[in-house]
Amino acid sequence: MVVEIKVPTVGESISEVTIAKWLKKDGDYVQQDEVLCEMESEKATFELNAEKAGVLKIAAPEGATLNIGAVACTIDTDAAAPASAAPAAEAKPAAAAAPAAPAAAAAPPPANKGTIDVKVPTVGESISEVTLVKWIKKDGDYVERDEMICEMESEKATFELNAEEAGILQTVAKEGDVLKIGDVACKIDTNAARPAGQAAPAAQPAKAAAPQAAPQPQQAPVTSIPNNIKASPVAAAVIADKHVDPASIKGSGAHGKILKDDVYAALQNPGVAIGKELFSRNERREKMSNLRKTVSRRLVEAKNTTAMLTTFNEVDMTRIMEIRAQYKEVFKKQYEVNLGFMSFFTKAVCFALQEFPAVNAYIDGEELVYHDYCDISIAVSAPKGLVVPVIRNAESLGMADIEKKVVELATKARDNKLSMEEMTGGTFTITNGGVFGSLMSTPIINIPQSAILGMHKIQERPMAVNGQVVIRPMMYLALSYDHRIIDGRESVSFLVRVKEMLENPEQLLFGRDPVKALLKL
Repeated sequence: MVVEIKVPTVGESISEVTIAKWLKKDGDYVQQDEVLCEMESEKATFELNAEKAGVLKIAAPEGATLNIGAVACTIDTDAAAPASAAPAAEAKPAAAAAPAAPAAAAAPPPANKGTIDVKVPTVGESISEVTLVKWIKKDGDYVERDEMICEMESEKATFELNAEEAGILQTVAKEGDVLKIGDVACKIDTNAARPAGQAAPAAQPAKAAAPQAAPQPQQAPVTSIPNNIKASPVAAAVIADKHVDPASIKGSGAHGKILKDDVYAALQNPGVAIGKELFSRNERREKMSNLRKTVSRRLVEAKNTTAMLTTFNEVDMTRIMEIRAQYKEVFKKQYEVNLGFMSFFTKAVCFALQEFPAVNAYIDGEELVYHDYCDISIAVSAPKGLVVPVIRNAESLGMADIEKKVVELATKARDNKLSMEEMTGGTFTITNGGVFGSLMSTPIINIPQSAILGMHKIQERPMAVNGQVVIRPMMYLALSYDHRIIDGRESVSFLVRVKEMLENPEQLLFGRDPVKALLKL
């Protein structure tokens, strides 16, 4: 019987996918649930698996764009399995019969019961594919159960793949490969004995030499960090993103390992850290990451599909800075988190959004979708690019809860630990270019939302107050909005309302005793 393997549904808004890479060749015998190819949608990479065992017949080549439900390949289930794909029942007696037999039986063992497939897990409803960023463990290494073996990246986040069992690692995919959800990234030989030391003993690789001989050369060329230079996963990601020469960075970790702070220090001192590149005319081409491609696409989409305007105002930060200075110690002692600016801005925005609901709405076809809640997205610069995690129901959170959530999400973003649920569903976005020194900008709407608030650098400027020139800490605010749903009057009034509450933060405390209110919020 010939079974058709069709492109599965990978998300409500996804209508087509691209075949990124065939992991099996035309005519190969495949096992049930084995990964056949990697597919890529506009939002994610995922794997296509064999529904039955049999001989594979490829219907669409790599690079082909297929609609959901289209046939990608067929499997002839009546075809006889080759000897190398025979069940492990024969290999087991051979192993028991004599010590020499295992070496002969070891040549075929992808089907050995002791060898398990480690597949790309589901990382979100709309994510169909991921990119293998970096192998943390090498082919032939002995790995412990739950030990991190590689880093993977979807269009929205980076995550780790862990060993499901202890054993010898056999890598299948290479760094830079795009894998589908369910594709086999590697295999683990669980029958292998645990070595005495951290590295696998010399006798161990001999057992797995035959099946591992082929993957070895595939993995070597893809890493951007030379073998003699060690870097943490986050440091390696920043090095790749910023094109820093790792040989010019002095690592502060154990045995000279490069940490992320070492890379940031190098970037802050370019004449010293990356001097070799400053006067070079070398060029390099690198494939865009899924995250970078998605950010690029969405930014262009926002510019092309919205009637985007930006209105500006400025806010006197004097009272907020006084409150922070006065209560920061008692606040931190009470809640074990610093009292930052983001909680003030988030609270002010939530009040203003409830007063001007159009700013918290979005357009869906010919309908306007309004929200009775405020899910505030906060833009965070992560090693691989900009990410926008969401604070759910921010209108119902106190200031301490908001600060804790900001710290939690920002930390996860920098460590590439954000989940898909934490990245989707915001109704309004706040971005703070001021942390990088930006004095003024026009932020781009985070579609399908209709507005985004841009915070900027606090800078002392001479201001006229009651006929007197005084020096005040001022911040420019920018509100970019979709003019199709938000009128000019609403946008300006919204921004003025935010300004008023920030300049009079007692309004955020509902007129109660400021100290008690601040500690309860």
